[in-house]
Amino acid sequence: MPDMLVKLYELPPLEPLLIFLEAQGIKIRRAMAPDKLHIVEWVKSHSNEFAAGEAEVCFSHTPVSLFLATREKDILGYACYDATAPDFFGPTRVLDSEQGKQIGKALLLRSLYALKEEGYAYGIIGGVGPWQFYEKCVGATLIEGSQPGIYKDFLALK
Repeated sequence: MPDMLVKLYELPPLEPLLIFLEAQGIKIRRAMAPDKLHIVEWVKSHSNEFAAGEAEVCFSHTPVSLFLATREKDILGYACYDATAPDFFGPTRVLDSEQGKQIGKALLLRSLYALKEEGYAYGIIGGVGPWQFYEKCVGATLIEGSQPGIYKDFLALK
């Protein structure tokens, strides 16, 4: 799976999307350290153990580099950034039952805006699966020759 590049200085607006989701009872928020074990277990259960390892790394950053989509106390999805490498977005996941509701786009944008706020001009979406989603949402472009890229020594790639 190749990587993609995003111009952080040309991101679409985030606020209208957050307002739209909040009207449906969905909140996009930064994860908090006291929720670490619960979140990492959720990620492991709904993604995989590799994503859980990346999510756990996000809790070593200040601020925590993981955003959640929640409805009341229920996790609907998550997005990590600065997990595998600085300036990288991912992994991310939204429950199948919640897909198509713009939650994934909101998590993506919130994370990319966080990278922009940290001073980056470009963001990297690492090892993308559905590249069309990222192209449509934020104008991301495939990085030629990026497969397997940083993941070449990943133990799961046997």
